[in-house]
Parts: sequence; C-alpha cells; structure tokens
Amino acid sequence: MTKWSHNGGVELVFRALADAHRRALLDALFERDGQSLGQLAATVPEMTRFGVAKHLAVLEEGGLVVTRRAGRSKLHYLNPVPIRLIHDRWISKYAAPWVGALAGLKAELEREDAAADVAVPTAPTDPTVPAVAAHPVVA
Repeated sequence: MTKWSHNGGVELVFRALADAHRRALLDALFERDGQSLGQLAATVPEMTRFGVAKHLAVLEEGGLVVTRRAGRSKLHYLNPVPIRLIHDRWISKYAAPWVGALAGLKAELEREDAAADVAVPTAPTDPTVPAVAAHPVVA
C-alpha cells in the first residue's frame, strides 16, 4: 500500500477515482465492506474478474482499498481516509464561503418573511387569479 503524501498520494487518489468502474467498486464496498474479488466482480457484471482485479490494484495503490487475508480468501475493505483528506484539502475550503453565503441568505429571507407575515395581514385567495410558483429556499 502506498503511503499518503501531498506530492504523489493526491494524484494516485484522483487517478483511482477517475474511472466509473472503480467508483462503482468503492460504492459496493461502502454498502458492504470486506468483500472478496468474486463478490465485487458480481457488482460489475460487464467486467471480467481479471479486469476487476486490475481496478482493485489501482484502488489499493491510491490507498482507497486495503486487503486482508482470511484463510484462502482475500477480503477488500474501503479506506475512506484519502477521500477525507482530499475533502479537507480541496473541497471544504472552496465550499465554505458558498455554504456560509447560502446560510446567511436563508436566514435573511426567513427574517424578511417573518417580518412580512407580522406587518401585512394575508389577503384571501382569489380563485380567478393564477397562482405564482414560489422558488424553493435551500435548507
């Protein structure tokens, strides 16, 4: 297994995540950890066992999958740490300003809505006037 480093580890993780079949294998391990090659091959029936084994080798190289022998079988386990490190390094710092802005916008809209409800009594609905669809607010 390759150790995590900021120089080579990030590229290996992104390379491992770049393929849809490898992401499907990670999803299968997320649903049920500790699967054999045969069990994982059943989750992607369009691939041969050899193809699945090659994809698992790339996932192992990226540190996303670790293996352990249990008797004659080799079980594969999901290692979420490299994905979390990428999240912490790349995603969270770019998402934080947007999440903060959306939370502030939501709070401001709720304040305005509460003030409008208190200040203006609601008018009865006229069935002859078409209703206007309201935009959803991010929760």
